[in-house]
Amino acid sequence: MLTTDKSPRLAFIGMGGMGSRMAARLVAAGFDVTVYNRDRERTRPLERRGAKVASEPEGLAAHADIVLSSVADDVAVEEVMLSPGGALAGARPGTVFIEMSTVSPSLSRRIHDLALEKSVFVLDAPVSGTTTVAEHGQLVIFVGGDEAAYDHCLTVLQVLARETHYMGPAGSGASMKLCVNTLLGLGMQALAEGVAFGLKAGLPRERLLEVLSATAVVSPSQKSKLGNVLNETYPPAFPLRLMLKDYRLILNTAEGVSADMPATAAAERVTAGELARQSAEGRDEDFSSVVRAMERISK
Repeated sequence: MLTTDKSPRLAFIGMGGMGSRMAARLVAAGFDVTVYNRDRERTRPLERRGAKVASEPEGLAAHADIVLSSVADDVAVEEVMLSPGGALAGARPGTVFIEMSTVSPSLSRRIHDLALEKSVFVLDAPVSGTTTVAEHGQLVIFVGGDEAAYDHCLTVLQVLARETHYMGPAGSGASMKLCVNTLLGLGMQALAEGVAFGLKAGLPRERLLEVLSATAVVSPSQKSKLGNVLNETYPPAFPLRLMLKDYRLILNTAEGVSADMPATAAAERVTAGELARQSAEGRDEDFSSVVRAMERISK
């Protein structure tokens, strides 16, 4: 049975770029919020705004009605949720977890099933949007899991998002996010190839980018990165390392459902090569840096 408090006690695990901004919005909206991060220093800004700070996930979950989390990957989710001292161990019957990380649908389903054994609900609810979008509460959220639990959490999700979409059973939100990030990554790879081709054909760089931005075939997401390409600098709004992580999630999930994705596999190889170069040079750049990678390959 779901808890029925009119003003639920919230907890938030993960104070990275996205999590810290989402938690800040919940604090600003007047919710009672407790936060946790492995590096406690990253909780300080939220603590100064009025959030409580927990020392470990189990204790945090024990005193919350809804627990949100946003961490790096499958390994991090398993650690904060399922390890001894993890959040699931402390959750009371009726607690709802909103897991907002981009992780595999199979992990989402496994955590959902384990939680149900304790009468705890888990929603997989990954988000689409940058840190700036998160700061302004304009994310798009894809949700899988129990529909009643989703309805129960809408007042919280609406603080974070301009749109929320219920997709179906556990794992459906995670699957939808991987579909979205397939298009995100392939769109950037296509832009990279188009730019490299245009430059090799002798088109002036600035004029090429100016005209591309005027066409309907270049998406808003791609257009937002043309400044990076023009200036040949790639500050990490969405780091290339996370795009590579997502490509690998996509390809592993596709293999499990027998979906052939040759373009995604090719884009993954370009991204892996570029990330290896960046890592060797101590750089952490945006996923749009594949444009520079394709320019280098073309040369």
